[in-house]
Amino acid sequence: MKYFLLFIIAMPVIEIIVLLLSGNVIGFWPTLFLIVATGLIGAYLAKRQGMETWKKAQEQIRYGMMPGNEIIDGICIFLGAALLLSPGLISDIIGLILVFPPTRNLLKPIVIRFIMNRMNKGKVTIIRHK
Repeated sequence: MKYFLLFIIAMPVIEIIVLLLSGNVIGFWPTLFLIVATGLIGAYLAKRQGMETWKKAQEQIRYGMMPGNEIIDGICIFLGAALLLSPGLISDIIGLILVFPPTRNLLKPIVIRFIMNRMNKGKVTIIRHK
């Protein structure tokens, strides 16, 4: 939790610094275009990937399988979409990495390891329904 608070405080400061540096290096209009373009492309990808993941999860449930991989995909897509909605170049890049399937597949083992570590420490409760 303390790292999350640090992230919430530091991220806007870093984003402002990167935006100012980008504005100085490539100019105001290209920087603005870059922010808008990454947001639009990311929103499109998030919607498309989210719907595709949802359909795969429904199909697996229909066949009586647990959609574990799709749940991880959904978490990554949700976080990526949230980052794409926030203004800034760094958050847009991280959001695109989480939404774009090839890079998301590279990050999934890290997400799974994080969730497993939280479960092993007793910080995640699993409720099973009979």
